[in-house]
Amino acid sequence: MSVKDIIEAGLTSGNWKTTDAATIAEKLTLEADVVVVGTGAGGGTTAEILSEKGLNVILVEEGRLNRMKDFNMSESKSYPKLYQEGMGRVTADGAIAIMQGRTVGGSTTVNWTSSFTTPDKTLDHWTNYHQLKGFTKEAMAPWFENRKKRLNIEKWAVDPNANNAALATGCEALGWKHAIIPRNVKACWNLGYCGMGCPTNAKQSMLITTVPGALNNGAHLVYGARAEKLLIEGDQTRALICTALDESGTTPTGQSIEIRAKHFVISASAIGSPALLLRSEAPDPYDRLGKRTFLHPVNAAMATMPEKVDPFYGAPQSVYSDEFVWKYGTTGPIGFKMEVSPLHPGLMSAVIGQHGDTLREAMAELPHTQATIALMRDGFHPESEGGTVSLRDDGSPVLDYPITDVMWQGLRDAYLKMAEVQFAAGAKTVRLIHLDSPVFTSWSQAKASIQALPMAIHRARLFSAHQMGGCSMGENPKSSVVNSLGEHHQLRNLNVIDGSTFPTSIGANPQLSIYGMAAMQATHLANRLSA
Repeated sequence: MSVKDIIEAGLTSGNWKTTDAATIAEKLTLEADVVVVGTGAGGGTTAEILSEKGLNVILVEEGRLNRMKDFNMSESKSYPKLYQEGMGRVTADGAIAIMQGRTVGGSTTVNWTSSFTTPDKTLDHWTNYHQLKGFTKEAMAPWFENRKKRLNIEKWAVDPNANNAALATGCEALGWKHAIIPRNVKACWNLGYCGMGCPTNAKQSMLITTVPGALNNGAHLVYGARAEKLLIEGDQTRALICTALDESGTTPTGQSIEIRAKHFVISASAIGSPALLLRSEAPDPYDRLGKRTFLHPVNAAMATMPEKVDPFYGAPQSVYSDEFVWKYGTTGPIGFKMEVSPLHPGLMSAVIGQHGDTLREAMAELPHTQATIALMRDGFHPESEGGTVSLRDDGSPVLDYPITDVMWQGLRDAYLKMAEVQFAAGAKTVRLIHLDSPVFTSWSQAKASIQALPMAIHRARLFSAHQMGGCSMGENPKSSVVNSLGEHHQLRNLNVIDGSTFPTSIGANPQLSIYGMAAMQATHLANRLSA
């Protein structure tokens, strides 16, 4: 089957304006109406909407611009190239591994395509507790529908693969809620390699939707350029200074780019956006920058099933359970969403934390291994304040994320429920992704053992693919960085439009939440700037 490479076609058309920062031989100075830093869910959406209004937009991206042929389904080549810090980003104490995209399209290029509308309870909490304006479920509904149409978001119509079907089977046996996940795909080949970039352009990421849309509208994409610092005078931002990186994407070439603009939009993610503002010494009179950064910390359990699962084939995520997300109340003990993780050889060998014969035996069982994960809903309980982004001596960002007692209680509860659902699905054995976990052969054995399992960093292996907060929204400058429209409280010509503005986590995979919010805020900004 022939598939059109949208990026290759656009580049060869002669109609797109792009600059590979690796190729510039001297300092480059550019001017625009609006600079958008970042090309992920927030930046891609914003750039397309602003350019549709006829505004002269420059998009800045640290990562490389990849064509369809560059997504070769190779773990060893994809993870170092497409993820922050070569897939090695972790929290300050090394307790949580952070999976975050670093390429044109950002994390939307490498995510697993799960696309949930922001839960009503989250929007209610933001409206009533954080006093956001315009975030009621009624106000946001049309923006979510707008993005669903733009990105072809629909419930997955193909039968779930065996990895996901096991979660459904276990939930049915226990009487727990479960449902099919909506995905942003079109003509999907059901390959299962979404985390390495889509080799068939089926995933409707920003790479093949809004970024090309913005370029078709006349926007200019500058890639391989690290946004170092904003030049700020009084309450105005004057320019963005970028460092050019070579084709490896990591080494500075010695050249720089200065981009002057009337307005600036920061969409560099929950870790990147506060870091850029910190490096720029942006006004922060109430010390809010980088605070309340959330991760949906994830723990996991692996089951050996009697039949082949082949967890590396098929849509990575197609079944979920919300049985425990809100069960204990919005601000009560931390709830969690249950989903499934794909397992490829490199990923599995890295996460199980074993070596020698134990690792060899576990890897031999890969075709029979089912992986269930739990996403912790952080930021709602009073003792779940999230983490803080700060800068290392070289200016790079680091996230300090303390794991509180209430979070450990939620993680232990999630281990119990994951083991229970896997045995209910017919698992022969279950092993937690925890260095002190034995291999359980029954639910009763697992139940007794997990209650006594030590909950400590570097013993429980934790992960995150969802970064939120750090530049939180609010109408009160004493408790927030931007207002409900993403407008900076102290800088008149700067917006932050991405997941960094969420005042809590979402309680669901966040990409559609970012798309809907960005569409709303960017439309308001476009009308304001073009008036």
